[in-house]
Amino acid sequence: MAKRVFVSFDYDYDKILKDFLIGQAKNPDSPFEIHDWSIKEASPDWKDKARARIRRSDLVIVLCGDHTDKAVGVGIELRIAQDEQVDYFLLNGYKGRTGKKPTTAKSTDKIYKWTWENLKALVGGDR
Repeated sequence: MAKRVFVSFDYDYDKILKDFLIGQAKNPDSPFEIHDWSIKEASPDWKDKARARIRRSDLVIVLCGDHTDKAVGVGIELRIAQDEQVDYFLLNGYKGRTGKKPTTAKSTDKIYKWTWENLKALVGGDR
């Protein structure tokens, strides 16, 4: 059964990465599914909405780009995943560049290389 994934990303800079990940989720051998739960408009209750969506997920994938360390929302979503004890990993968004960790990432959190084979292994728990 495919894992339900919540994707955390910097909406201002890395929306294309989320689109690429959604595309990969449609591959016939994909071990995960993504429901587009992005909160597109700021609202006073966005954190509550994010928490509810993260709770319904099996896994959180944090897409790390050049500005992720400054993306407050990504940091909050990662903290929610940690608080709710939802499994997560950090995925490097751009080939040839090292993505930045969210401010709430643990020092032991590794940013993994994004390849299709690696992504399938990471979703399967190989970390």
